Amino acid sequence: MDLKLDIEGVRSSFLSELEDAKSLDDLKDLRVRYLGKKGKVTALLKSLRTMSPEERPEAGKVINELKQVLDSDLTERSKRAEDEALRQKELDEFVDVTQPARGRLSGGVHPVMQVMYDVSEILTGLGFSVALGPEVEDDFHNFEALNIPPHHPARDMQDTFYFDDGRLLRTHTSPVQVRSMLAYGAPLRVACPGKVYRRDSDPTHSPMFHQIEGLLVEEDVSIGDLKGCLEAMVSAIFSRPLKARYRASYFPFTEPSMEVDIECIACSGKDPYCRICKGTGWLEIGGMGMVHPEVLRAGGVDPERFNGFAWGMGLDRIAMLKYDLRDLRPLFEGDLSYLLSGRDE
Repeated sequence: MDLKLDIEGVRSSFLSELEDAKSLDDLKDLRVRYLGKKGKVTALLKSLRTMSPEERPEAGKVINELKQVLDSDLTERSKRAEDEALRQKELDEFVDVTQPARGRLSGGVHPVMQVMYDVSEILTGLGFSVALGPEVEDDFHNFEALNIPPHHPARDMQDTFYFDDGRLLRTHTSPVQVRSMLAYGAPLRVACPGKVYRRDSDPTHSPMFHQIEGLLVEEDVSIGDLKGCLEAMVSAIFSRPLKARYRASYFPFTEPSMEVDIECIACSGKDPYCRICKGTGWLEIGGMGMVHPEVLRAGGVDPERFNGFAWGMGLDRIAMLKYDLRDLRPLFEGDLSYLLSGRDE
C-alpha cells in the first residue's frame, strides 16, 4: 500500500466534496464520511496495524496531521454556514418593530373586575360614592369597631390571616365603612369594593375573593329604603326585574339582620332540575341590615340622630351567575378559554 497516494486521494476527494457542500447537513454528513468511526481517515488509521514498527510512527503522524486539517476545514465551514443560516433566518423572520401591532390592541377585562365596575357604576347612579381602604387592617377597624370585641363568637365565623405584629388581612370590606364615617361623618353614602381574605378554599370559596358593601347613614332611614336600594341594584346588575325574599339572620354589626335571596336567574323557579338553584328557585346573594348603634358610635356618628343600613355581597358569586360560570376557582387560575367562555361581550 502506498500511504502517500492514499492520503493524497483522501485529501483531494475531501476538498472536492467540501466545495460542493451547501448546508450544515451536508457538512455533518461529510464529517461522518471522513472522520466518523467508519470514515476514510479512520480507515487509514486502522491500516497502521499492517505496517512494520519502524514505519508506524511516521505514518501515524502524517495521518493525524491530515485528520487535524480536515477537522479544522470542517469547523471553519460549519461556522460560516451557521452564520449564513442565522442571517437568512433573520431576513425571513424580519419584524419591523416600528409598525403598529396587529390584532387586539388591549386585553379583556376579568369577569370579576367587570362586575365590580358595573356594580360601582350602578351605585354611583343611586348617589353612592366609591370608597377604598387598606387590605392589611388592624383589629379595631376589622373587628372591634364593627361590634366584634375580643372573644366574641362571631370571630369564629371568619377564619383570619394574622401577621406577627397583630395586624391582619381584612376579612370583609366593612372596615372601609368605619373609616369613611370617621373621615366624612354623616350623612353618608359609600360603596366599598375590594379584595378580602379568609382561610377557605373549595369550589365555591377562595382564600382571596372580592366583595362590595354599601353603607347609607342619614336621618329616619328604614328597612324599606334598604330593600328598595338593594332590589334596584340587583335588577340593574342582571338587566331585568328580579323578585327578592328576605330571611332573618344575625350579624354583629347590624340589627335587625337579614339575608337576601333573588329568584333564579336561569329558571325563575320553574325548573326542578335547574343546575343553578338546584330546583329551589332562589339564589342567596348577600347579607344586610340596619347599622348597629355601636358601629355608628365607633364611626363617630350620633345614633340618637342618625341611623342607616348596610349590605354586602360577593362579587365573585355575582360574576359566576352573570356569566354562567360553573366553578369559582378558575376565575383565579388564568385560563382564558374558561374566563371568556361565559362572556357575551
